[in-house]
Amino acid sequence: MKGLKKARRVQILALAFIALAGSTALIGYAMRDGINFYRDPSRIVSEPPAPGEVFRLGGLVEEGSLLRGQGETVTFRVTDGAETVPVAFTGVLPDLFKEGQGMIGTGEMVGGVFHATEILAKHDETYMPKEVMESLKATGAYVDPNAPDASGHEALLKPAQDS
Repeated sequence: MKGLKKARRVQILALAFIALAGSTALIGYAMRDGINFYRDPSRIVSEPPAPGEVFRLGGLVEEGSLLRGQGETVTFRVTDGAETVPVAFTGVLPDLFKEGQGMIGTGEMVGGVFHATEILAKHDETYMPKEVMESLKATGAYVDPNAPDASGHEALLKPAQDS
């Protein structure tokens, strides 16, 4: 009788291990195209992505760079304060998308231009995606929105000016 209980336990443990391994494999298979790595313009310039690699680009939309083309095609430049990357997007931009504001786009580099398939814009005055804020801080183009400026007003998210 003891041998039968022990064999049953071993069977249950083996079955649980097989189910866990199968679940892990299915999750990994489902996520193979869903993981997009974030890059800022400085990293794209210093380490160009592989052809066809889908990734996320984030930064500030450069002032004066937004051009609306024929149809739904829009071009603009994204900067982190140190480097700039041209972006092309075909589709409808979010309502809050504008120059001087933070954005993250998903897409790939084609001929030196980032072709975005999705654009996300900030949703209020103080929001900045964590990755974008960290890359802007690293280049000195980020001003803390909670720190008062010389006039006593809160500073807005804006590129730092060179002296």
